[in-house]
Amino acid sequence: MKANPKAKAEVKVEASPPPAGSKKKLLIMITAGVLVLALGGGGAAWYFLKKGDHAESTEAEKKKESGPPVYVAVEPFTVNLQPEDGEQYLQLTFTLQVGGLEQVELIKNNMPKVRSRILLLLSSKHASEINTPEGKQQLSTEIMQAVKQPFTEGDPEQDVSEVLFTSFIIQ
Repeated sequence: MKANPKAKAEVKVEASPPPAGSKKKLLIMITAGVLVLALGGGGAAWYFLKKGDHAESTEAEKKKESGPPVYVAVEPFTVNLQPEDGEQYLQLTFTLQVGGLEQVELIKNNMPKVRSRILLLLSSKHASEINTPEGKQQLSTEIMQAVKQPFTEGDPEQDVSEVLFTSFIIQ
């Protein structure tokens, strides 16, 4: 028999089933991919939620600060100043702006320490140092630093934000 050139050769291609191991590998890869995405999403969610908590606590602190101011009036001081041109004294009254009612109680309960610190500070000054607006501002800063110092070792500083002079007489 002669081969018919016009006859088409039939080619049978049989699809062989994929090996059983490749299905398991595919399933493991898909599962690993899903796990990586889930862990990444969970980590991102945790990060942003923690960041949001921090932002909320910062907002709460700002609201606390932006609430109505709380003041502590301090009884007047009369001290001798360091001599320059004879004897001079300072009569001073001021009010402290503090961070809250608990700070008011803390400062009032420790008022003898507050007064002692301020008396030592004031009596070390010369009239010429505190007679100018800049000198008064510097004195205000120094009083605030003295009052902020912890009353007992290891305690946090007092929350004092401003010293407001209500009377300032040098004679």
